[in-house]
Amino acid sequence: MRDDIRTSDHIGLETDRAAFVDWPAEIYEELITSMDNGVVGTTLVSETDKLRVWHLVLEPGTRCAFHRHVNPYFWTALSAGSARTYFADGRIVDMEYFKGQTQHYYYDEGEYMLHSLENIGDTALEFTTVEFIDGPNAPLDVPDTVRLDPPA
Repeated sequence: MRDDIRTSDHIGLETDRAAFVDWPAEIYEELITSMDNGVVGTTLVSETDKLRVWHLVLEPGTRCAFHRHVNPYFWTALSAGSARTYFADGRIVDMEYFKGQTQHYYYDEGEYMLHSLENIGDTALEFTTVEFIDGPNAPLDVPDTVRLDPPA
């Protein structure tokens, strides 16, 4: 089974405000101010010159900030649950995730995806995401505050 998604299936920033008519105003404003947010998880747990490994935990009713993917990556669901994704082209997509589900994404030079994920279920959603930062685009910066701080 192949779980590959090419960027043409999910990229693009819609510039017509009418595409976001069903969005809450604060979510749209966050989208516009998050173009360079490279924080794709809750915690950056490992990083090399080739990849970054992230954990993402979303409690019921919470949403991660809009973030931008610029290089190939994949995620794996560590738990089952329900989520709503807000995409920068104006789409809102509800999905069910199952434990172990894995999806791969690919980006060519100049391509990206900007989105936010909201837990609309009643259990915590957990993912591991691996970004290949040696891809065709320069990786986005991430602040030290999201890096794992091991106990002393």
